[in-house]
Amino acid sequence: MNSKPLYNSRIIDNYLRLIRRSYPHVDINDLLSHAGILPFEVADQRHWFTQEQVNLFHQRLKEVTQNNNIAREAGRYAASPDALGLMRLWVLGTLSAAKLFEVIGKFSSNLTRSSRYESRKIAANKIEMKVTPHEGTKENPFQCANRHGFIEAAALIFTNRLPRVEHPECIFKGGSSCRYIVTWEPAMTGLLKKAANLSIVLFILYIMAGVFTSPKGELHSMGAFLLGTVALGLSVMAGSREKRELKNSLSNLSDSTNKLVEQTDINYNNALMANEIGQAISGKINTEDILSTVIQILQKRLDFDRGMILLANDDKTRLEFRGGFGYREEEIALVGKIGFHLNRPESKGAFVLAYREQRPFLVNDINDIESDLSPRSLDLARRLGTRSFICCPIICEGESMGTLAVDNLSSKRPLVKSDMSLLMGIAPIIGISLNNARLLSGRTTQFRSTLEVLAATIDARDLLTAGHSQKVTEYSLGICQELRLPKEFQDMIRVAALLHDYGKIGVPDSILKKDGRLTPEEYEIVKTHASKTREILERIEFHGNYRQVPEIAGAHHEKLDGSGYPLGLKGKEIPLGARIIAVADFFEAITSKRHYRDPMPLDVAFKLLDEEKGTHFEENIVNAFIRYFEKNDLGKSLQLARNTKNRVPYRTEVTFRAGEQIFIGQTHDIGTYGLYLVSNQELSKDTILDLSFHLPGSTHLFVKALGRIAWVNHASLQKSPSFPPGFGVEFLEVHSETIKSIESWVESAAA
Repeated sequence: MNSKPLYNSRIIDNYLRLIRRSYPHVDINDLLSHAGILPFEVADQRHWFTQEQVNLFHQRLKEVTQNNNIAREAGRYAASPDALGLMRLWVLGTLSAAKLFEVIGKFSSNLTRSSRYESRKIAANKIEMKVTPHEGTKENPFQCANRHGFIEAAALIFTNRLPRVEHPECIFKGGSSCRYIVTWEPAMTGLLKKAANLSIVLFILYIMAGVFTSPKGELHSMGAFLLGTVALGLSVMAGSREKRELKNSLSNLSDSTNKLVEQTDINYNNALMANEIGQAISGKINTEDILSTVIQILQKRLDFDRGMILLANDDKTRLEFRGGFGYREEEIALVGKIGFHLNRPESKGAFVLAYREQRPFLVNDINDIESDLSPRSLDLARRLGTRSFICCPIICEGESMGTLAVDNLSSKRPLVKSDMSLLMGIAPIIGISLNNARLLSGRTTQFRSTLEVLAATIDARDLLTAGHSQKVTEYSLGICQELRLPKEFQDMIRVAALLHDYGKIGVPDSILKKDGRLTPEEYEIVKTHASKTREILERIEFHGNYRQVPEIAGAHHEKLDGSGYPLGLKGKEIPLGARIIAVADFFEAITSKRHYRDPMPLDVAFKLLDEEKGTHFEENIVNAFIRYFEKNDLGKSLQLARNTKNRVPYRTEVTFRAGEQIFIGQTHDIGTYGLYLVSNQELSKDTILDLSFHLPGSTHLFVKALGRIAWVNHASLQKSPSFPPGFGVEFLEVHSETIKSIESWVESAAA
């Protein structure tokens, strides 16, 4: 059986309209199911069915209606007032029956691809139409009957009487084609015109005859008057009727034209939307930015009441709501609370199946799939008020990433296959962009990790100054935020600040870790680290905005008055990034312990910073740093860090309990009075923790301590961007012997 799509959905739709009007007892769902036809496919004017589907549909319909002439009846039904649609609108738009049959071949191609239609004019009200099946197609007799009925219906629109249709040749009776001779009654307007013209001629002849037959010039005035009145009356009637028919035809043409313009607008809007989405998200590198942009465009361009994007979580166990439009706050909260489980075999909702099976779903009535849904999914759909919906998988490189879903809540417009096709075209664009963002995020994380390792190589040489680069980075980013500098600039500053002292790798330990003051010669050697930093970093192939990193990192010891090093730059000659890092580096250095001195008190440090405004540092940058420091109450955390005396890197696994929950993390560093705990858990400041970890320098001694989260470092509350996610923990209760052991180990490690 031919599986090629040959027949437009409007043909089946016309049958269904007839069934609803004349055969209400027929189960339409059963009829369509028998033929392998879905309701939304019939509603879609751009969908086509195969010969097999049409055959099964007609066979079943004939059985349930017990009407062997149902195909011809359906063809005639196309002319009824309630059968408005593509066929009738197009036919009415052709202005006349004669014009219709002249272009019948072009019209038929909008409905069927199985045959070639040709027409030939025989007389003003008579044509011959020839239908020849294409090679490889095989129609059935009921389709000939349907054509017969349609031809009658098309002419009936204009004449109000069935035309005479002769069928001298039929492919089902041995002919090579089906030939129809169609004759219809001339339109009343034409008859009136002919009668009016004839009466005018008779009127003129009558007058002329009177002139030549009456020697006295007497005319048959009464006869002339009557003929003139008839001629005038017929002319007025013909003109009036012609205008009325023309007005109706123009109105019908306007209707069909408006439909065409409306569909053109829809097609243009869809094409514009796909292009707009592609352009808008092509430059996005953040998942949230991509989703926000897509949702805005979908809401603006799509004719749906609501829409949502669900993405799989990192371990691919749930679909999570990541964005949407048309939903109330309580509905979003409901979706977020319930979730869609991917790791449960019993989960069989459409969203989960679309993700698992990587195929779309279109449902015009939720009740139709009630038996296929889990009670939980059905309850969610009803609580959300969902009646009809489409969901499509978001896929990239064969991997499911999530689901795109839309639905109509108040709109009565049925969802059709072209809607689903449109969404299936959009979903891969979203998938590719999300995948690119994920890859870029991974590379960014890798890049930052590499930078932190480079910075750590300097810290490893002198544990007393360990964490200096991270702290300078934190301060520099704080200044950038106060100055409201662009994110791209801040990302670049992060790199430059982390590596600003990398040139110290070339300074001997005997100088770098010297307890007393440096000699002038030793100080000159230390000063070379700035130029060495630039030289080393210039060997790294930085791209884009990051090309400034070597220059900025190498200029952080320049001063506004030109007395700095290595180049003696002045004022605006010094890059903005270097001027920012200079303030951060200076403050961190004077408030931290060094081999040759103790940390300065905060009031002294701020006074010294203030004195250097205009000569060493830019006033605006110093003020921005002070605002950042005070706004984030950094004095307390700095004091806490001092209380820990020395704080050194230390990596070991930590088990910690918060309330009734138990988690596992890792230490980043440790001091006498606390440690930094690396963890992705979202815990709040002042949370009490029960800690268990190995004592530094021992793999068999286990420490139990009570601690308090002193500060939080997560994406939502990031105080130290250079540190991994986690929190600083202050010891509250620790055994005295344990404290001594930690203090002894820290001092020896820092020595």
